[in-house]
Amino acid sequence: MIADVAKSDKIVVEKSTVPVKTAAAIEKILTHNSKGINFQILSNPEFLAEGTAIEDLFKPDRVLIGGRETPEGQKAVKALKDVYANWVPEDRILTTNLWSAELSKLAANAFLAQRISSVNAISALCEATGANVAEVAYAVGKDSRIGPKFLNASVGFGGSCFQKDILNLVYICECNGLPEVANYWKQVIKINDYQKSRFVNRVVSSMFNTVSGKKIAVLGFAFKKDTGDTRETAAIDVCKGLLGDKVKISIYDPQVTEDQIQRDLTMNKFDWDHPIHLQPVSPTTTVKQVSVTWDAYEATKGAHGICILTEWVEFKTLDYKKIHDSMQKPAFLFDGRNAIDAEKMREIGFIVYSIGKPLDPWLKDMPAVA
Repeated sequence: MIADVAKSDKIVVEKSTVPVKTAAAIEKILTHNSKGINFQILSNPEFLAEGTAIEDLFKPDRVLIGGRETPEGQKAVKALKDVYANWVPEDRILTTNLWSAELSKLAANAFLAQRISSVNAISALCEATGANVAEVAYAVGKDSRIGPKFLNASVGFGGSCFQKDILNLVYICECNGLPEVANYWKQVIKINDYQKSRFVNRVVSSMFNTVSGKKIAVLGFAFKKDTGDTRETAAIDVCKGLLGDKVKISIYDPQVTEDQIQRDLTMNKFDWDHPIHLQPVSPTTTVKQVSVTWDAYEATKGAHGICILTEWVEFKTLDYKKIHDSMQKPAFLFDGRNAIDAEKMREIGFIVYSIGKPLDPWLKDMPAVA
């Protein structure tokens, strides 16, 4: 389309996270349809996080621009660099070749996901030994070579980028004859799936090895707070894992609509050696077993257990005494985001499971989790 309408030389800037060498494909298409017009292709990947995108745009850690290492390519790089220089310090504007820019975005997301999977792997060991993952992560994060970011244990990472970009990286490695490297990055996703599977198993085993006919309240469906995005959210797989045991689920999320939740639970997902990825739930099942409410107290009323799956700030300030009084007893609270004070919840009367934290005495007596 660009080639069809262009009447003068153009700089085409690739912003999306794309497979490495996409710029070359764009370049070939434009060149073969150029009609004498010259095109320069730049890679300028986004490093914006949902919930903080505007702040990330105005105050980026870095801006990355990749272009051809030719006089024309470098001239195009400078033109885009001059745009960013209006508000970004020059030392934060990095210039590379095309392939380095494309691969850097994939690598950055893979490294961030790797940190989450690493601390989640440690969280399983913490539960087995009585250690506290928050204390371990704090100690590890104090190492200046490591730092504290992305070391919060949870039920698993989600969002539109991490899994997609790691699978992209795996594909590139396999295509280039690097199976060992591909398997290394595959393991980051496998640990993420293991964490979700482990959470589901913990819920079921804690509640006398069955949730059949019981009501579970799910607080939070988005993949993280301050967004209504449910792409690859851990809540999908946790709900599917529980639905297999004929549970009744009541879901509350302040930003995710009922239509979106129903779509997510009935959508077929790519099955890639994932222990938790089940067949899509039929619409009939979701109607019978899943309800969505716009009130946390309504969601938890009469429930046998609560699963916190998104770290919404409002979940910290709920009246948990009121919630506990309205629930079936014993009342279970499974905190998949370490969002609430477990000891305060135990004082109220909850049996609490927090990822990576020392187990509640009740849970120690229950069968081991697979």
